[in-house]
Amino acid sequence: MTVRLYDTKAQALRDFVPVDPTNVTMYVCGPTVQSGPHIGHVRAALAFDLLRRWLQYRFERVTFVRNVTDIDDKVLANATDAEPWWALAYRMELEFTRAYASVGILPPTYEPRATASVTQMQELIAQLIDRGHAYAAAGDVYFDVRSWPAYGELTHQSVDAMESAADADPRGKRDPRDFALWKGAKEGEPASATWASPWGAGRPGWHIECSAMSRRYLGPTFDIHGGGLDLRFPHHENEIAQSTAAGDAFARYWVHNGLVTVDGQKMSKSLGNFTLASDVLAARDPRVVRYALAGAHYRSSLDISDRAFEEAESALGRVDAFIANVERVFGPSLRTTLPSEFEEALDDDLNVPRALAVLHEAVRAGNRAYDWAGDPSVEVERHASDVLGMIHVLGLERSAFAGSRDHADAAAESTLDSLMRGLVDERARARADKDWAAADRIRDAIAAAGITLEDTPAGTTWSIE
Repeated sequence: MTVRLYDTKAQALRDFVPVDPTNVTMYVCGPTVQSGPHIGHVRAALAFDLLRRWLQYRFERVTFVRNVTDIDDKVLANATDAEPWWALAYRMELEFTRAYASVGILPPTYEPRATASVTQMQELIAQLIDRGHAYAAAGDVYFDVRSWPAYGELTHQSVDAMESAADADPRGKRDPRDFALWKGAKEGEPASATWASPWGAGRPGWHIECSAMSRRYLGPTFDIHGGGLDLRFPHHENEIAQSTAAGDAFARYWVHNGLVTVDGQKMSKSLGNFTLASDVLAARDPRVVRYALAGAHYRSSLDISDRAFEEAESALGRVDAFIANVERVFGPSLRTTLPSEFEEALDDDLNVPRALAVLHEAVRAGNRAYDWAGDPSVEVERHASDVLGMIHVLGLERSAFAGSRDHADAAAESTLDSLMRGLVDERARARADKDWAAADRIRDAIAAAGITLEDTPAGTTWSIE
C-alpha cells in the first residue's frame, strides 16, 4: 500500500510517508468569517474531508486542524454598530459549521480561532525579529522578504517578479513586498479589535495566524498543509517563509484543491459571482450536493451547474435502489469490504472520479447477478459488501444524512415505500392466482407513476425512474 499525493511545492506526485505512521497530522486553512459560505467554500472543505477519511482508513488516525480567521480587515469592514465584529464573526462561523455538517463533513479534531492564539503569534513574531527576519516600524511589524533567500519556494517565483504586498500599510516598509506580521492600531478601528504587544497596540496580520496555530496544535513540523489553489500566493508562500525563518520545519506536503468556477471564472465574493451554500442546500438534497462536489478530481476546477446536481441525484438513485433491493433479501446488517480497484484509485492522489467509477461498476455487476443468478446470495452479497464499504469511505451513507433531511420528505418516502410494498404484494397475489389482467393493470398503473418494477429470482423490487 502506497498513498501518493501531489505536492504543490515539489510540483510532483510524492509517496506519502507520515512522520508517525499511526497518526497523520493535517492543517487546513479555514474560512475568514466576514460573511456566509458560498458553494466554493464547501467544495474546498469537502476535498480535505475526503482526504482525511482516506488517510484515516490507511493510517488509523488523523489529527485534523482547521482554523477560523475571526479577526481580519474584512471582518472589521463588515461589522456594524448593531453587530460588532466579534458577533458577526461568530454568527458567520456558525453558518460555515452548518453548511459543512449538512454535506457530511466531519468536524475537525481542533478548530482554533485566531483570536485565541494571539499570544502564540506574538511569540513567533518576536522570534523572527530576534533572528533578523522581521522589523518593527511605526507600530507595525513586517517580514523582511529579502532576508530569507528561500522566499518564493512554494510558487517558484523570484522576489523581483512578485507583486507588492497589499495587506500591509506601506508607511514603514523597507520593500513593497514585505508583508505585515503585526498591524498597529489605527484611528477608527474598535478598541476591542486590538491587543497589547511589545510593538504597541494592534492585531495580527493574516499570514502569521496560521503559522502560529499550526505550531500550537501540531508542533513545529507536521505532515500536510492544505488549502485552495488561490491561497498559494501570497498566503501559503508567506506562511512557509515566516515559519521556516523562525526555525520550524513546518509542513512536509502541500496539497491544494481546485476552485469552483462560474463560466470559467473563479467563484469569489469579491467578484460577486458566488452562489451561497445556504441557497444550494435549501434547493437540493445535501447528499446529492456532496456527491456533485466530490465528482471532479480535487485538484481540478469544478464548474457547478444544475446538470451536475441532476446527474449526481440520478447516480445516487441507482446506488440506493441496489442497496434497497439487497437489504430486502439479506437484511440491513451486511459486512463492508473495499475492492482493490477502489483502494488503488484513492491511493493515487485521491482520485475520487475513478473511485466512483468502481462504485458504479460494482452496482451494475450486483444488479446483473441479482437479475440472472438462480441463487443470487453469494455473488450479490459480495458486490453489496463492496458498495457499502465504498459509500462509507466516501461519506455517502444515507444514514449519515438522516439529521439533515427534511422530516416531511422522510415521511413521504416512508409512506411511498409502504404503498409500493402493498401494490407489489397485490400484484404477486394476482399472478399467483393467474389473474394476468389484474396483474397487468397494477404494473401499468405503477409504470404510469414513473416507477419501475423488476422481477428477479429473489422477488419483485421497485425504483423511481
